[in-house]
Amino acid sequence: MPKRRNYDAVPACTIEASLNLLNGRWKGVILFHLLQDGTTRFNALQRHCAGSTARLLANQLRELEEDGFITRTVYPVVPPKVEYALTEEGRTIGPILLQLGDWGRGWLDRRNLRTRADDRSVEAA
Repeated sequence: MPKRRNYDAVPACTIEASLNLLNGRWKGVILFHLLQDGTTRFNALQRHCAGSTARLLANQLRELEEDGFITRTVYPVVPPKVEYALTEEGRTIGPILLQLGDWGRGWLDRRNLRTRADDRSVEAA
């Protein structure tokens, strides 16, 4: 796992700090789907992150949990049941993710790159 930057030790640019917290191939997608779907199990998140390995997704989830964006609840059943949900802090990024999605939709439209699948994923939010 990459070394995480400590923002308490040095004066930091707020944009750099924000982007560093969300840095990761799947973090934005994970947060978006937890915002959209609510409490979600690992396999459902993995379906949303097509192309991700289970290990990579687990690492991204662990980092989001460490940073206080999500909670992980493990139920004492067989087979194991694990659910992820946004924390209050995690919900604060919701409006930003929705705005980012709107911006991305416009960017793709201007380049004629958007597909129907793109429309469905953003409009569902």
